[in-house]
Formats: sequence, C-alpha cells, structure tokens
Amino acid sequence: MSNHSAPLLAREHIDPMDQDLNQNSLTSSRKRRLRRCRSAPRGDCMYNDDEDVKTDEPPPHRSIIPMFRDLNPNLREVILFFVLYLTTGTLCFYLVRNQISGNKTNGVLDAVYFCVVTMTTVGYGDLVPSSSTSRLLACAFVFSGMVLVGHLLSRAADYLVERQETLLAKAFDLRKTVGPTEILKELHTKLRHKCYVTFLVLVVLVLVGTIFLVMFEKMPVIEAFYCVCSTVTTLGYGDRSFNSGTGRLFAVFWILTSTICLAQFFLYVAELNAETKQRELVKWVLTRRITNNDLEAADLDGDGVIVAAEFILYKLKEMGKIDEEDIDGILQEFEQLDYDDSGTLTNSDLILAQTTS
Repeated sequence: MSNHSAPLLAREHIDPMDQDLNQNSLTSSRKRRLRRCRSAPRGDCMYNDDEDVKTDEPPPHRSIIPMFRDLNPNLREVILFFVLYLTTGTLCFYLVRNQISGNKTNGVLDAVYFCVVTMTTVGYGDLVPSSSTSRLLACAFVFSGMVLVGHLLSRAADYLVERQETLLAKAFDLRKTVGPTEILKELHTKLRHKCYVTFLVLVVLVLVGTIFLVMFEKMPVIEAFYCVCSTVTTLGYGDRSFNSGTGRLFAVFWILTSTICLAQFFLYVAELNAETKQRELVKWVLTRRITNNDLEAADLDGDGVIVAAEFILYKLKEMGKIDEEDIDGILQEFEQLDYDDSGTLTNSDLILAQTTS
C-alpha cells in the first residue's frame, strides 16, 4: 500500500513553478515538432489508426488493351479522343467524297488525309469542299479539331506538371545526399535535355519530309523544304502539297507527328524560360541580405520573434510561390481543425473534425 502511495505523494508536493516549467517545456517541444514538420501526407492516402498501415485509394481501372496499360492516363484519353475524331471524320468525309473537289487518289485515303489536314489547320487547298453540306461539315470538324489540339496541349501541360511533381518528390530524397543547389541544377539539366531531344526529333522530321517529297513527289529540294516548313507551321499556302496516294498516306502520319513535335518543342522552350527566370528570382531572394523591415514583415503573429515556419513562408512569398490568400486559407483550415486551440493538431482533433463534418 505504501509502495503505491509514495509516488502520488511525491507528485502532490511538486513545486508549482516546476509544473509551469514542465508545461512550458512540453509546449515548446510540441512547437518544435510542428516547426520541423517538412511535409504532409498525400491527399489520396488514408491511415488506419488501429493497424497503422497506409492504404491508398483503389487503383484506377486498368485498360484491357495491353499496349494501353502502361500509358499515362492523360495520354490515353487524348489517344481515344483522337481515334474517335479521326474515325468519325473519315466516315463523314468519305460519305460526301463526291462533294469534295480537287486532286483525288483513293476515297478512304483522301478522307483520312482531308480530316488530318483540317484538324491541324494546314489547309493545303488541294482538296476543298464544293457544296453547302461538305462546307458545313468542314467548319464543324475544323473547330472540333482545334478543340482537340488544344486539349492535347492542355494534357501535355498537365503531364509536365505531374512530371515536375515527381521530380520534386525525388528531389526530397536526393536532398539527403546532395544539396539543394545540385538538385536545381539536375532538374534544369533534364529540362534542357528535353528541349535538345525534341529539337533533334523535329530536325529529323523536317529532313525526312524533305527527302520524301524529293523522292516520291518529284519536287526540287528548295520547293520540298518550302512545303515542309509551310506544313509544320500549319501555314499551308496550297501551292505545294502531297498529291500522290503514297504521299498522302505518308502525310497522314508525318503531319500529325511533325506539328505535335513543334508544339511540344515550343512548350518545353516556354517552360525552360519560365524556370530560368524562377531560378534567377530564387537566387536573388536567397542571396540578398535580410533587413529589419524583412524581419517585421516575416513576423506573422507579431510577437517579435521569427520562427523557422514564419521565415520559410516569408521567403516563399518573395519567390512568388505563394501569396497571402494561400497562407490565409491554410491558416483557416488549421484553426478549424484545432478544436482545443492549443496551436497543435493531434489525433483527437482529427477525430473531432471527422465526426462533426
């Protein structure tokens, strides 16, 4: 009995000042843990409190076509839209083939060729609609084709963003062994390498198109190069085009590949320029001297002390990565989850948030 009562008596006779010190030490320790938190769990993950095992959401439905299983979902969606557009356009233009005038070779091949030329807005003029029905059909497909190309570029941009997020996740792992400067250089080098590779592929496509026109369409070299340039840039004057059946079969694949490659090259160049400017801004922010005005601006709670979280937020604002609205929204979400107003989040806070929502 006495053995159990001794610890209780010892706790009852603890000095109130020591209790305050212990409480302050515990609060300070919690604050330090909060400040040192470097990342948050993914939004698409859930944690099982009983087994402490992370379980992701069910994986998306896998394609039954083997060659589509490993494709990016965005790319798969674009391919499906393109196949649907090309199939529908070929069928429609084949049905009105007698209402399209110009240099014809094969009904199906001409329909596919005219559909591709319309979608990419090349518009050579070697095949033109000659009736009201075919012209209305061409108007419908030229606008839907532009929407499809815009959708393709949008998905390409989404894919680049996903790639950047993946590289950023890898950068956190690399940061354990190398410094942030080396990580930035590596990411910048990879993007520059993509620009070089895309430009090289574009040059190869231009050379292949020029050689093909010289060999199969019997064009002089200058005229062949002129036709290639007007096609890749979707200018399509119409004085030079693919007139043979073999040429149009080649053009169906070559026009799509070359125009998309050029658009992708411009997209990489724009991203490279934006990243270069961002790197310069980050370098300026990280190397300039901190003044008293900067410290006052970084003091979010106005207590005269700048903690690591406040300093990081201030630097991110200077770099243009976040703004006041982002910070206010995050703080509001934190205050809604912090039910006991302790300045920290615990499992009990999260449970209360889930039960009341």
